Amino acid sequence: MEYIGHKLEFPDISQATDDGLLAIGGDLSPERLLLAYQKGIFPWFEASQPIIWWSPDPRMVLLPEELKVSKSMKKLLRQSEFEVTINKAFKEVITECAQAERQDQQGTWITKEMIEAYYRLHVLGHAKSVEVWKDGNLVGGLYGIDLGTVFCGESMFAKVSNASKYGFISFLQETDYKLIDCQVYTEHLASLGARQIPREEFLNFLT
Repeated sequence: MEYIGHKLEFPDISQATDDGLLAIGGDLSPERLLLAYQKGIFPWFEASQPIIWWSPDPRMVLLPEELKVSKSMKKLLRQSEFEVTINKAFKEVITECAQAERQDQQGTWITKEMIEAYYRLHVLGHAKSVEVWKDGNLVGGLYGIDLGTVFCGESMFAKVSNASKYGFISFLQETDYKLIDCQVYTEHLASLGARQIPREEFLNFLT
């Protein structure tokens, strides 16, 4: 693990610890965030901590052709249960993600500083939000970084059962990404067809 200062650079990801911890410090400027994602690195820290950068190995990813859609979800999609939009309410989506309760997690890693940093990326065209609406109300959504052929998913929320999953599946079916970066393993992502691959294999998708 290495401390990074103001210089716009990161240590080689081969220096990451076994759990993926790579570096501490730096800032959340658009330039540094984009450089990080392009190198397979992402920030993840709590409000009381300095900025911490990660590059885990293996990496949790989803290949769109391996997406698993349950029978019940297929039925919801056919019935157009929700309305899905893109980039209509980015700040609302990331704020809802920050406020969502997570199992076995106290507080949130989506701090006010993170919200402002990713909103700046959104304004510059590098961060996307997916909104899920029901009866005119925002009931689910997700956001992430758009790297062209790769979408780096950051977080999602749902106020209504299946809302975020509905939005995620709809988003995948309407886009042509080669890979969705899910970062780390969760049962929810695994149920959608995501799996772990070696970090080196993941990096090949970024080049």
